[in-house]
Amino acid sequence: MMNKKVPKFYYFAKAILKPIFKFYYHPTIIGKENILKEEPIIIVGNHKHLYDQCLTIIATKRGIHYLAKKEYFDHKKTAWFFKATGCISVDRQHGDAKAREEALNILKDGGAVGLFPEGTRNKTDKLLLPFKYGAVSLAQKTKAWIIPFGITGDYRFRSKNLTIRYGQPFQVKDMSLEEANQKLFKEVEKLLKEVK
Repeated sequence: MMNKKVPKFYYFAKAILKPIFKFYYHPTIIGKENILKEEPIIIVGNHKHLYDQCLTIIATKRGIHYLAKKEYFDHKKTAWFFKATGCISVDRQHGDAKAREEALNILKDGGAVGLFPEGTRNKTDKLLLPFKYGAVSLAQKTKAWIIPFGITGDYRFRSKNLTIRYGQPFQVKDMSLEEANQKLFKEVEKLLKEVK
């Protein structure tokens, strides 16, 4: 499904990326049927590698607006690509009202947003870092569905264990932000522990 707010270059880049990425990393994708095709969605999970977003990009026909740190937009070598693929620039050091407003508008228009609630790549021995409240706050304000995922394995050539698992979509509805964030954390944690 093409989203009118997603730049055409996104789909062009995806058409090139998908076969190369799938051949090189050989990922296993489980539960992609849980990615809703029409409703506004926020795709949320753990963050372990620079290429994590690529797994979701190749898993669905929907165009996804990923939130990316503003440093990527500050350098000419990377800025053009992130802008051309519809990413949303986020200033992680200060509250970024502009990024939130852009994400809200995309969701209100029925679009898809991707983000990593840990806020940065997890380079620790912990399974997950504490989740920030951005995802559940956006979901509460827009009634968007949250689709949790968990990424396990290694980014290696022809990897034998790189896997992304998508869980069941859910809405915040009458939950408090604390309850919703706790539910999201537990859902992602459960998916990470489903290693066979």
